[in-house]
Amino acid sequence: MTFPIRSCAAGLCLILPAWTMAAMNGPAYVRTGSLSAPEANQAAAADERFVYAIDNAVIAQYDRSTGRRLAGSTGEAKHLNSGFLLDGKLYCAHSNYPRKPEKSELKVLDPATMALSTFHDFGASYGSLTWAVRRPDRHWWCTFAFYGEENAKTVLIELDEDWKKVGAWTYPPEVVRDLGRMSISGGVWQGATLLATGHDHRRIYRLRLPKEGGVLELVEVLPSPFPGQGIATDPKAGGLVGIDRAKREVIFAELRENP
Repeated sequence: MTFPIRSCAAGLCLILPAWTMAAMNGPAYVRTGSLSAPEANQAAAADERFVYAIDNAVIAQYDRSTGRRLAGSTGEAKHLNSGFLLDGKLYCAHSNYPRKPEKSELKVLDPATMALSTFHDFGASYGSLTWAVRRPDRHWWCTFAFYGEENAKTVLIELDEDWKKVGAWTYPPEVVRDLGRMSISGGVWQGATLLATGHDHRRIYRLRLPKEGGVLELVEVLPSPFPGQGIATDPKAGGLVGIDRAKREVIFAELRENP
């Protein structure tokens, strides 16, 4: 159990969760590079050669070494979210947010043609898809988000190769409280733990599956240069790639033990 800690400065006292105080003094993700991209509004992804900046309706491809914009995607999209590179293709979460009922798809971008198409249609189910990744066992892990008074219903779902549900977990109450009225925007697996981001906080929640039950466990909270939104692993540098949507920048980050 964690207890709140009182922090006082200039006569102002705030009650902070214990995990927030711990995050101020532990390891942190730090900015190691950036790339300007007007499309850096929802998420980013990268491989050895290219950087992909993801906006609501378009994905832009940039040359990683020069920062030059190379191409934009073609194909219909309304509300793209996090991207995930697999076997040379970029898979992106997509939803009809904020419309009701929630409908979600997994889109796929072919970098050779920049054509964006539907890979899998979830239909009206679960919530609004914000991120999806596939693990080596070929199972897909997807977060379907809810917002406002319903955001505690945001759920991580494991789906097999035939898109049948294997398991489902909600996010910890302390994480949901920290999200305010927003929800989980990004996520990647890092070994046996899950790194997840919210909508607008500069922190990453490190989570793990529980031994039993349907609620993810919070391991720690890591400071981050990304003000929320979608993240992806960076295969070239070994860290993460995300965005600062206010500055329209793609940001690269690495974990430092003593930043």
